[in-house]
Amino acid sequence: MTKTTSTEEFKDPLKQYVPVQYATRLERSLAEEPITAIQTQPFVEVESGVTVREAIRTLHSLKVSSLLVVDGGKLVGIFTERDVLERVAERFEELADHPVDEVMTENPLVVYETDKAAAGLSAIAVAGYRHVPVLNVEGRPVGIVSPHRVLAFVKDHL
Repeated sequence: MTKTTSTEEFKDPLKQYVPVQYATRLERSLAEEPITAIQTQPFVEVESGVTVREAIRTLHSLKVSSLLVVDGGKLVGIFTERDVLERVAERFEELADHPVDEVMTENPLVVYETDKAAAGLSAIAVAGYRHVPVLNVEGRPVGIVSPHRVLAFVKDHL
């Protein structure tokens, strides 16, 4: 076996690496901790096809402001109290027995449980969403982040 040597010196690509220096504990947590460091549970799911009436009953009886709408365990939409106000309230009698799919927000912005906590904050603060579903890698809901939950995370890390 022939060994070839180089006159060129090996250059370690990590020699120039400078670790990130965070200004605050909060900055480090947002950049390095997973979204699941923010409280993502409890959350409520309903099956696609449930009636608008039943979805509103579920919101009211559980005292929650959003429902994740799933079909075969996969997220297909989100139904929130804002959807009730903007899409249903004036037409409740007409829509009460229709599937929630007709008035939900389809294909909502989501984050994945492997995303960093900053992704949840960004979805709420920058994109303006109040409820952001958290999915696993198979696309199944595992939680939800909200302004209240993100604020609690921020407060804990200040």
